[in-house]
Amino acid sequence: MAGKMKAMILERICDMAVDKAPLKSVEIPMPVPAENEILIKIAACGVCHTELDEIEGRCSPSFFPVIPGHQVAGRVEAKGKKAEKFSAGDSVAAGWIFSCCGKCRFCLNGTENLCPDFKATGRDADGGYAEYMAINENFAYHVPKIFSYAEAAPLLCAGAVGWRSMKLAGIDDGQNIGLAGFGASGHLVIKVIRKKYPGSKVFVFSRTEEERNFAKQLGAFWTGNFEQETPQELNCIIDTTPVWAPVVSTLKNLESGGRFVINAIRKESSDINELAKISYQQDLWMEKEIKSVANITPKDIEEFLELAAEIPIKPEIEEFTLEEANNALLEIKFRKIRGAKVLKIGH
Repeated sequence: MAGKMKAMILERICDMAVDKAPLKSVEIPMPVPAENEILIKIAACGVCHTELDEIEGRCSPSFFPVIPGHQVAGRVEAKGKKAEKFSAGDSVAAGWIFSCCGKCRFCLNGTENLCPDFKATGRDADGGYAEYMAINENFAYHVPKIFSYAEAAPLLCAGAVGWRSMKLAGIDDGQNIGLAGFGASGHLVIKVIRKKYPGSKVFVFSRTEEERNFAKQLGAFWTGNFEQETPQELNCIIDTTPVWAPVVSTLKNLESGGRFVINAIRKESSDINELAKISYQQDLWMEKEIKSVANITPKDIEEFLELAAEIPIKPEIEEFTLEEANNALLEIKFRKIRGAKVLKIGH
């Protein structure tokens, strides 16, 4: 019989501007790993803006109550009968991709992120705001020894999806690269760019002076607000903001043939009318391109963990207890951000 565990659960959709504590602390049965699954004793779980999208209904969970959280790091506590990839006690991680069908053309060509049966950790299956979590071993990853669990957690989404954005942007060394927004993902992307593309200049757009100063500390060539024009045109721009206005206002800085990559699961709809301000002639003509990032693949996570360990890159983190998850989410909602927020859950 399974033991009990602490967890933070979401029981309904709500607006966090009104309901400031939507997650409820409960004690529930521990999951039992199926034959191809591992049971992770969770040590840390990153807190992501996508959890806000889930809570507020922009990326609604498949069922209620659900345990959010998709940046999970811990160790193998138990295994199913057919699980062979890991040993008990191994340091492991899980990210946004919980499972996929494994049979469609997307799964077969390495774009599992586009699978029609894609299931997300913490949305379509219980996630990491808990003491334990079960997941198929094929969607779990070894954590390099260089990282603590709290350091590893933000790498699994903020880092991995940032890495996918960089690949989709097609960056070459020496190019001018724009970052619209500078939160958990942006501060990791700039670290990768500075190491992997040392000849490139990074231009950071942010609405707060604190974030702009942080970007300068991490080597940004230029910082400004979203409405400002950059002193040089940009080869690509990676947007990590939750709203549309920064996309519209920063597009003017893209050079001919440039690519704008939107790194977000959802955009808040409150300023959707901003899209009407995009001018085809000024903003998109001359073969400029807007491309979205959809989820991540297992390969994205594996590549980024390896790259981050090799460079090495460690995130700036702010730690909260499991019971403080609502507070961490409120700080993200109201843009009190420096680096990544992480729930410290176990040891």
